[in-house]
Amino acid sequence: MTNLILAAVAALVAGLVIGVLVGRSGQGATLRQRRSEQQIEELRSEFTRYQAQVNEHFMESAHLLRRFNDAYRDVNQHMARGANRLCNDDDWPEELAQASSSRLEHGKDSDAAEPPRDYAPRNDPEDKGTLAEDYGLDKEEKRPA
Repeated sequence: MTNLILAAVAALVAGLVIGVLVGRSGQGATLRQRRSEQQIEELRSEFTRYQAQVNEHFMESAHLLRRFNDAYRDVNQHMARGANRLCNDDDWPEELAQASSSRLEHGKDSDAAEPPRDYAPRNDPEDKGTLAEDYGLDKEEKRPA
């Protein structure tokens, strides 16, 4: 009977040791999973904060641009009123109104100056452009060897 009790105690101790080892190996995987989930949550909260900052920036930019446009319109109206009040020429207020309305209108074609080009236009279609390798060189001119 003592052999049976000793065998049962030995089996119990062996079972406890195996159970502790298996439990610890399983905890390592769950611990890594918890850390990964925590990092994901931190990244999500950081991304949410970043989105809020971007939204706030663009809302403030829109507000400032609206104030800028209002100030520009006020200055323009002030200049028009001053021109009406101070100038004797009857045609001057109409020209000022036309100039200010043409500057404020977006998307309409007007007789505004042409924007600068990043190339030189050709005068003759057969003429080589300024980016040609032999531009500006005479045909008879020989290159030194």
